[in-house]
Amino acid sequence: MATIRPASRRLLSSHNEIRRSLRPCSIYQTRSLATAVADTPPANATKTRARPSTSFSDRLNTGPALGDFVGAPEPPLPVHEALELKTAMVGPAGKKKPYTRLPEWLKTPVPIGDNFKKIKNDLRGLNLHTVCEEARCPNISDCWGGSDKSAATATIMLMGDTCTRGCRFCSVKTSRAPPPLDPHEPENTAEALSRWGLGYVVLTSVDRDDLADGGARHFASTIMKIKQKAPTMLVEALTGDYAGDLDMVRMVATSGLDVYAHNMETVEELTPFVRDRRAKFRQSLEVLNAAKQAKEGLITKTSLMLGLGETEEQLWATLKELRKVDVDVVTFGQYMRPTKRHMKVEEYVTPETFELWRQRALDMGFLYCASGPLVRSSYKAGEAFIENVLKKRARKNQLAMADQAGDFKVENLH
Repeated sequence: MATIRPASRRLLSSHNEIRRSLRPCSIYQTRSLATAVADTPPANATKTRARPSTSFSDRLNTGPALGDFVGAPEPPLPVHEALELKTAMVGPAGKKKPYTRLPEWLKTPVPIGDNFKKIKNDLRGLNLHTVCEEARCPNISDCWGGSDKSAATATIMLMGDTCTRGCRFCSVKTSRAPPPLDPHEPENTAEALSRWGLGYVVLTSVDRDDLADGGARHFASTIMKIKQKAPTMLVEALTGDYAGDLDMVRMVATSGLDVYAHNMETVEELTPFVRDRRAKFRQSLEVLNAAKQAKEGLITKTSLMLGLGETEEQLWATLKELRKVDVDVVTFGQYMRPTKRHMKVEEYVTPETFELWRQRALDMGFLYCASGPLVRSSYKAGEAFIENVLKKRARKNQLAMADQAGDFKVENLH
């Protein structure tokens, strides 16, 4: 009969057998790593499915190559071809609509430059707004950059970035109850402008029909503080109509500014369809007239958009009305649709037509006229407007002094 071993010896024996089984069988045997890759992949791993072709990839493959963009420059187009508007059919199949491409003369470069970056950073730091950004002006690179530091111009938008009116051409935000005014804005604006060292600045504002004075006191306070910090800086105020309150117009006109501007925007016949219902053609004429009468020698200025469907007769009539109230400066610019929610462009006016209206305005007696597809009411204000006006005034003063000196010599001879 076999002898039964005690339980303790059975456990010890099984433990030794487990240890022997864990020992390597040969000194040449190596343990493979858990992440080791098999020498040959599975047969099905090398099989890949071909991507189905799509209409987008087909169009992409048959489109222009890199050489089409970096190749030799093409010769310039003839004038009649360059000015010809090009159209394309846009939309899904069966619902395509004709779309007019932007003319070459309305395309502008991407904003760059040290002055541009500095002005933008200061604006954000002081919580200031500009109409250049809010209204998506195409000339922001030229104006903020300028030919040098003192030639740069900026249009500061006071009283926030939300307007109480809804003109059909403007991309500024609208609301019946905008946020309250920032009491520090006049001081911050004056500080920023004195820091930039600009030669010319344009102040504008949203319409604030929710305020009793329309924001006129806030506007006047800002101008006064700017003149205190930078007495040589030229200041233009592009104001609203203050709901026809001419006392508010006079307050701003006598606050120390150099140019009082109020835009007519369009001809009288189109005003109800283009501007907010509270902005009236005759009311705007009264604003310009009141500003002119409030301060002797004050330059008054207005701006008109072309391409809204106006006629030559209507433009002639508008210019005659402006001369009746002795407006000094008028500018013409192309209306450009900000978004699809705004009124469409009826016509892209050619540069030659803009030049024609510039000559006509000067012949009618306007002191200065800036006219072009990309001209805006405050476009290159320091370079294109003040420089011309000051040169003309300097010539007049020189002639007057020469006449006085001639009379003095004649009197001494007698």
